[in-house]
Amino acid sequence: MSMRPAALRVAAHVELLSLAVLLVNLATAHLRAVSSLVGPAHGCAYLFVVGATWRLRAADRRTRAVAWVPGVGGLLALRRLARAAGGNGADGPARTQAAAAHAGDGAGGAEGGAAAEWTAGVSPP
Repeated sequence: MSMRPAALRVAAHVELLSLAVLLVNLATAHLRAVSSLVGPAHGCAYLFVVGATWRLRAADRRTRAVAWVPGVGGLLALRRLARAAGGNGADGPARTQAAAAHAGDGAGGAEGGAAAEWTAGVSPP
């Protein structure tokens, strides 16, 4: 049985957001009510991310291992899954457009490629 990646995406974002709330609470007021409410929610989201990643058929060993990283493991696992599925992960279509513009600049110079990448919204390497 395979898990839906949409559920993993939601849990990964809840995990990161709840960790941020816990850290801000720790650094500022350190209210017990916030810790007692958000702490278990973070723990559940973390465990759900790990379990959901393990249930995905497309997840390899590294993807399953990276899911164990607290806070960002779910987002990193999603990125690896997107790349394995043939997507560009977090780079998205802007990187593809920049690569196409750079490949078709004709001159082969650095100025044309850099300008094409900048106009596509991606800074040159």
